[in-house]
Amino acid sequence: MDLLELRDQIDAIDTQIVELYEKRMDVCRQVAEYKIETGKKVFDRQREMEKLSKVKSMTHSEFNSHGIEELFEQIMSMSRKLQYQLLAQHGSLGKLPFIGVKELETEKSRVVFQGAEGAYSQAAMMKYFGDQVNSFHVDTFREAMSAIDEGSADFAVLPIENSTAGVVSEIYDLLVEFENYIVGEQIIRVEHCLLGVPGSRLEDIKTIYSHPQSLMQSAQYLRRFDWKQISMQNNAFAAAKVAQDQDVTQAAIASELAGKTYGLEVLEKGVNQEENNSTRFIIVTNQKIFREDADKISICFEVPHKSGSLYHMLSHFIYNNLNMTRIESRPIEDRNWEYRFFVDFDGNLSDSAVKNALRGLRDEARNMKILGNYPADGGNL
Repeated sequence: MDLLELRDQIDAIDTQIVELYEKRMDVCRQVAEYKIETGKKVFDRQREMEKLSKVKSMTHSEFNSHGIEELFEQIMSMSRKLQYQLLAQHGSLGKLPFIGVKELETEKSRVVFQGAEGAYSQAAMMKYFGDQVNSFHVDTFREAMSAIDEGSADFAVLPIENSTAGVVSEIYDLLVEFENYIVGEQIIRVEHCLLGVPGSRLEDIKTIYSHPQSLMQSAQYLRRFDWKQISMQNNAFAAAKVAQDQDVTQAAIASELAGKTYGLEVLEKGVNQEENNSTRFIIVTNQKIFREDADKISICFEVPHKSGSLYHMLSHFIYNNLNMTRIESRPIEDRNWEYRFFVDFDGNLSDSAVKNALRGLRDEARNMKILGNYPADGGNL
């Protein structure tokens, strides 16, 4: 046979495959209607494993066995997605445990941020809640999460990602550990300033205090001088030390807000070499609420430790035409080589496509958790 004849045979077989696929999906539709009437779950892992074992046994080579397994995994995945869609149409997906609100009640709220007065976290808080916000600060991220978990604060402001340094992994872990939820985000442009006591000059400076990351981000500027560099817990503490010592030979690298807070003068602005350096902060509360105009969803889930598991989870976004904007992974404690995945995607919890995807993930992933639904900040990160 020549190539054209072989391609004709493939076309004929493909036509049969399409016809059989549509017949199969029609039967799956009937299965979904039965499950709706009886309240049975869509995902039956045991049934699928038995099915895969049976179809693999019908093949005549190891290569075809692996191929047919992959093919039927996809077919059964499409079947489940069709069934979830029908469940949604019949109103059988159930309600998500989140309440939509027009606005967050922030007027009489108390807000906690991590760090000292003058930290970038405080700047993010003031930009989001206003200058007159009733606030207090704590030393650690955990203390901030505990404050809203226990009710001593209504909201917390926490950094989750920097455009140059990457994600703040501890925040991801705390979002899993605590029953707290993201209701907003605020992006702040990071502009480090060289701060000195009033009357100090560049030629007086001998010692610089700042957070190690800020020192690194300002390395290009600092190479111009023979200054001793000392790392501090954060930039605001560095500014506080310089203000307390009142030594003209000392300077801090911190925000302009820190300079105003501690009465320091700005000797130079923008000493960090990355002009587009920004940090994304999340606004967290202990209530399961979301703004009705929310357009960004954060979730996390675990997957079975087997080939293709993550692919099948992500297929729920593809099938429901949802735009995934971020995926991060964190190792699961006490489980070697297993990971928890954090995903951001566009959508609102009231959207049917979002409900379909979340229902599928809830049934098929391990420990799926909705971390929040909130309006995305349009600032550059």
